[in-house]
Amino acid sequence: MRKPTLAPKQWLNPDQRPDLNGQVVMINFWDYSCIYSLEMLPYLRQWHIRYQSAPLTIIGVHTPQFAFGRERAQIEVAVEALGLQYPIYLDNDRQVWDAYQNRFYPALYLIDREGAIRYQHYGDGNYTEIERALQNLLRECDSDLSLPPVIDYQEAESYERPTRQLHGGLQRGALGNPEGYAARIPILYRLPNARQSGAFYVEGAWIAADEYLMYQGQTGGIVQIPYEAKEVYAVLSPHADTVERMIHPEPIAIDVWQDEQPIFADRRGVDLTEDGRVWIDRPRPYNLVRNPGLERHELTLRVSSKGFTLYRLAFINAR
Repeated sequence: MRKPTLAPKQWLNPDQRPDLNGQVVMINFWDYSCIYSLEMLPYLRQWHIRYQSAPLTIIGVHTPQFAFGRERAQIEVAVEALGLQYPIYLDNDRQVWDAYQNRFYPALYLIDREGAIRYQHYGDGNYTEIERALQNLLRECDSDLSLPPVIDYQEAESYERPTRQLHGGLQRGALGNPEGYAARIPILYRLPNARQSGAFYVEGAWIAADEYLMYQGQTGGIVQIPYEAKEVYAVLSPHADTVERMIHPEPIAIDVWQDEQPIFADRRGVDLTEDGRVWIDRPRPYNLVRNPGLERHELTLRVSSKGFTLYRLAFINAR
């Protein structure tokens, strides 16, 4: 199998097509709103520095899962915040994704200097193996190449599985309320008394689209999330509509509680303020909770801003 050609479309870092002649190429399919994609980025940043004098080009192929991920401005902000210095290809039409017949986030492909795909890996982990495969391809370019020692990343394995990823919209939606979904029609929901892990529940007026669930009230909106995990991330936005976000650029705040009380300081996610709030300024993943280990809890989001949008909830066991 040989690598498909990358068309001269939209690039970041640099804003042009890089010269790949005679290079080993590392292709990483990712999406800035996917927490599992973000887990891989520290290793890519490290390899970009460790092998900057080697014949290696790292290319991040950003293939969006949600409509907001096609907005160049959103990706530019994410790339800068994440400290990515290697070229980023904007695969908004998913042509590269389809050409590779890729199906997973994140995915990594190693391509030799002749353009053949020699190694591929799906999901987070196996970084020592990936670096070893990378060095083998680099030595094919130059057997005398001086390379740093392969790092033993000593990745911890866990057999305890957290709550599965939950989607907010009609596509693969995980809403547990008995009222269910109604496409693009506002519904007034009530929280059921019985709630279980593997679904989320809402109260108040909400409207569903393919990708998201959006709050339609002014006060009193609730999202209730029973879960088992160490960390909780939520892909949220102040509004699903791009124009609305431009007209009203002010961030919105939601209150986050755990087990019917404010979250203790040592369990707050990195995006929580001291008063237990998350300020949502743009569509992206927000880290809500960091428990000391895999635990069972119920998370509560209290919403008072019309337009607040929930795309996805992701649960992590270990780092």
